[in-house]
Amino acid sequence: MHPLAHIVAAQKAGRPIGIMSACTANAYAITAVLERAKARNVAALIESTANQVDQNGGYTGMTPADFDRYVRDLARAVDFPDDKLILGGDHLGPLTVSKQPEAEAMVYAETLVRDYVIAGFTKIHIDTSMRLLDDDPNAPLSDETIARRGAFLCDAAESAFAERKRLHSDAQAPVYVIGSEVPIPGGAQESEESVTVTSPEACQQTIAAFQRAFRAQSLGDEVWQRVIAVVVQPGVEFGDADVCEYDRAKAKRLTESLQTIPELVFEGHSTDYQTPQALREMVEDGIAILKVGPALTFALREGLFALESMERELLAPSEAPSDFRAALEREMLAAPAHWQKHYHGTEEELRYARAFSFSDRARYYLPDEPVRAAIDLLIANLQKRALPLTLISQYMPLQYNAIRAGKLRNDPEELLKDRVGNCIDDYLYATLG
Repeated sequence: MHPLAHIVAAQKAGRPIGIMSACTANAYAITAVLERAKARNVAALIESTANQVDQNGGYTGMTPADFDRYVRDLARAVDFPDDKLILGGDHLGPLTVSKQPEAEAMVYAETLVRDYVIAGFTKIHIDTSMRLLDDDPNAPLSDETIARRGAFLCDAAESAFAERKRLHSDAQAPVYVIGSEVPIPGGAQESEESVTVTSPEACQQTIAAFQRAFRAQSLGDEVWQRVIAVVVQPGVEFGDADVCEYDRAKAKRLTESLQTIPELVFEGHSTDYQTPQALREMVEDGIAILKVGPALTFALREGLFALESMERELLAPSEAPSDFRAALEREMLAAPAHWQKHYHGTEEELRYARAFSFSDRARYYLPDEPVRAAIDLLIANLQKRALPLTLISQYMPLQYNAIRAGKLRNDPEELLKDRVGNCIDDYLYATLG
């Protein structure tokens, strides 16, 4: 049985457990997830999105096979057990080619899904909720169209799994997540004051449409039994400077409807920046898979800014500073495509958002060579000397406490990973029951 199927079974037996889905390609963030999961002896679910990783490399430059090797290399470096590592594909479908007609977009999506499954990803979120070029722009996309396209991609995934099984006899069959109530990957583009919770009726209609489409695609009961979750909007979202908090009372009708869906749990997207108690309430209410992405690299960026503040206090006049924040700002200004649609306002407001927005569009620029070089120099500068506890207390007080308690080594890279770990700890609190 797939580890995620165990979570579904536990939920249905009344045990409120879940799992954090870390949707990130950042090495520090992934390593922090792996180390925290190893310390608690739990599975780690790492996901990449269709725009991060695809057959052409995505914005990370990695194909699914590349990402699989990348994550497994990071796992081996920290001795994380292979049987507890789950790789997932998020928003797999025609997300990045939605301006093409269906015939072309679905060929692309078919290849995308096949490449993910053949590479060894076993949690597949099928997302066909976006309009394509030949869809009516003035009409909502019907459940039937979404489900038909989704069933087509599931059939492609099953074919790819059969191919993988021939090469790897111990290959694990993929599990699937369906649903059309899908927030935009990476957070809202506009300020959000409230979010409409998915209605139970809409959820039931989506599930029924997918069941019909699976039958029409000749996908048998055994495949449907590996559909473990449906994506819903439980009322959580974040934007540039806002967070819509989970309100279990407003989500009650939706979450209580799970009692009539014996084989599925809910998957919640954009759960970033929710409080630990809100995250726990979500898991208790059956939202067992909690997607998080920007919050991880937001914490990493906070850690980098803190380290640069320490660097400024410690460097001698003869030493070259990293100028990390300046390097990041230069890259964001030189190639604004990743943040322009998300940030709005005056030049000063845009400058502030580029550095501090919850949407954390800065994460797209961390792999750029000038930014990466600045990070490397920052780490090297700080590793030349013992970091004073007084500075760590000033700029990273939680890490200061961990060092004083003997739980954390005084090293800049360890400080960075532990700062990301503070975010991960909220999800572990929520999902381990």
